[in-house]
Amino acid sequence: MRLLILEDDAQLGDAIATGLRQLGHAVDWFRDGEQADAAIGSAAFDALVLDLGLPGQDGMVWLARWRQRGLTLPVLILTARDGVAERVAGLDTGADDYLIKPIAIDELAARLRAMLRRATGRAQPEWVHGALRFEPATKQVHWEGRRIELTGRELALLEALLKHPQRVLSKAQLQEQLYDWSGNEPESNALEVHVHHLRRKIHPDVVRTVRGVGYALGDIGPAA
Repeated sequence: MRLLILEDDAQLGDAIATGLRQLGHAVDWFRDGEQADAAIGSAAFDALVLDLGLPGQDGMVWLARWRQRGLTLPVLILTARDGVAERVAGLDTGADDYLIKPIAIDELAARLRAMLRRATGRAQPEWVHGALRFEPATKQVHWEGRRIELTGRELALLEALLKHPQRVLSKAQLQEQLYDWSGNEPESNALEVHVHHLRRKIHPDVVRTVRGVGYALGDIGPAA
């Protein structure tokens, strides 16, 4: 997943970003609403983790503004405000989930996965494509019943394709899912290398090249 974190506490924000990156996600972390707002207009995120006690405009103000603009990005509020009235207000303003600090990274990641399942209409804990099975929670991949070991980038690429099984995704769209703005610029042919590795490790047709457009999930037949 490509995740946006809006948290002004430096220690907590860094811990969340680091923890989610270690779980294989691309994460961009900002400390004020203006930066996050600009980022939303520049990249395609899968979900937003939103603190309410921000400098300047309160997080609830930003949430209301984004929803009024028609932004459908799933939002999880992460805050120390634990009153029932605050939770109700956050959900009624447009949040998809509400989590009280302090938090465990594993629970945060699980709630983000649940939000993504709801947003994509895929409630199953396992995604199946022919003889390929992928478990978003554990990042485990099985091909014809055999466990396949993939790197973090390869997993992110496969997840992005499985998330949109009927779409052709451009190189730019896929790179946004694999890389955040943490300063690690990918090699010019990095995406092609990851595609090559998926084809070698899983099946030659698991990724389909659409010339001049990008890549799509390939037709690898029904499950055996």
